Amino acid sequence: MKPGPLPGVDVPDEPGGPAAPPRRAPLPTRLGVTEPPAGEPIAVVAAGPAGAARRDVLAALLGLAPERLAVPPGSWLLVDHARVSTRAAYVPGYRQPHAYAPDGSAAGPALARPPRRVELTAAEPLLRRFAVVDTPDTGTLGLAGGRLLLDAVGRAGALLFVIAADQAFTAAERHLLAEVAGSSAEVFVVVTPGLSGWAAPPAPADSPAPADSPAPTGPPELAGAVDPAGAVVAAHRAALLAAVPGLARARWYPARPDDTEALRRAIVGWAADEGLRRGSAQPPEPPGAHDRVPVLPGAEATDWAGQLERQARSCAQRIRQDVALELADMHLRVVQEIVFGVGCAGLPQLLDRELEALSLLATALCDQAVRGICDDAAERVLGGPVSDGVRRRIVEAVRFGLDDHPAGRGLDRVLLVTSTAGVAELAGPGAADALRGYPGAERAEVLPPVAVALSGPCWQRWRGPGNDDPGGARAWAQRALREVELELTREVSRRFEAVRLSLGTVLADALDHGILLA
Repeated sequence: MKPGPLPGVDVPDEPGGPAAPPRRAPLPTRLGVTEPPAGEPIAVVAAGPAGAARRDVLAALLGLAPERLAVPPGSWLLVDHARVSTRAAYVPGYRQPHAYAPDGSAAGPALARPPRRVELTAAEPLLRRFAVVDTPDTGTLGLAGGRLLLDAVGRAGALLFVIAADQAFTAAERHLLAEVAGSSAEVFVVVTPGLSGWAAPPAPADSPAPADSPAPTGPPELAGAVDPAGAVVAAHRAALLAAVPGLARARWYPARPDDTEALRRAIVGWAADEGLRRGSAQPPEPPGAHDRVPVLPGAEATDWAGQLERQARSCAQRIRQDVALELADMHLRVVQEIVFGVGCAGLPQLLDRELEALSLLATALCDQAVRGICDDAAERVLGGPVSDGVRRRIVEAVRFGLDDHPAGRGLDRVLLVTSTAGVAELAGPGAADALRGYPGAERAEVLPPVAVALSGPCWQRWRGPGNDDPGGARAWAQRALREVELELTREVSRRFEAVRLSLGTVLADALDHGILLA
């Protein structure tokens, strides 16, 4: 059945006027560093520029061979603990992970496009305490990749930034580190020897003048005894603190291949403290998980159902507008990169990363809005703010009841941009998981995540040598993003209609029986 015409993003859904939004925290406007949700595993996210030997640092930290940490350019790497070592690639467009080997010796079909992430498991005892995530080089991230990195750091809890002695922090890297400095995430900075050893780099033209570094003390004849690695670390630290004073609490280490014990001890100590903090903040049994919850006397006579419908429509309209604006900005960035940046050959990687960031933003918008809708409706029916345990019971009941309504079936699907600038669907368990660069914890929200990616044939089309046509690439990107906007507009409307129907059923049953049945 073909869906009907779509309303404009600026046209209210309710002819009676706009409805009041849920009385909760405002919807996010962009991705950034957030507090880790309940149940999020502890991890250390590694980042840094190319040429800084980041893979060697991680290999020395974990006691693994550096070649085992190799992944395709642009892919994320998640290293976790298991008794048996495995390596799997998660590729958009497939429901199951594929065996992956850096040298291409793994059995199975050839991958039509690079994976979003590669998962490596090893029997390293250190990985019992925390996972390690390696990200693409900071010089290739762009705006969307930086947002993805910030989101991962906030959920993981720590950032390990690796830079070489002959490299300076770029403006984009200083901005990224400033974002992390304003959060509760821990920051570890490792300085590795450059091509010329422990020689300090020249200061970049756009960096502020660093404060005076402490001069070595002692007699002149002992000046040559100063540790060159320590001097370079001090110079890098002074240069970075001049631009980002909030990183004064960051921990700095020189990368000595034969001595990573200090870095290892620091990360293990942080992981132990972080585990205690997260465990104490989230009790195993939230209050209200098994309480009898009566409804408010006379609640059935109120307009709770009408208010629920108006709020669902209002939130859907607001999110459709935000998605449309983000896609318009994305189109400008893509056209700029086609003409002045990565060109046609870099279009697949660029657009796929933009779509990944858009998926995370749309997911965060939907999650925040649905939480507010559920809390407001439950307060009207139950007569007051709900506890964490009651909220969890309502969320589970609403999620379970989504399939009872036609609008709620098949929400766990993936949207794949095709080589013809169309959008195809892939449903089924595991399809959305392959699109997550950093998976994190199992979701406890009402709705499944929004998932958009480039298909394999689309990737191959623009990577081919005969498709170096900037004009054709611009026209194709415009059509593709328009199709994505249409599909996401329908998807958002369908999701909030399903939430309205399922939540209405849960609360109506509570009114009929006098208590919350969830």
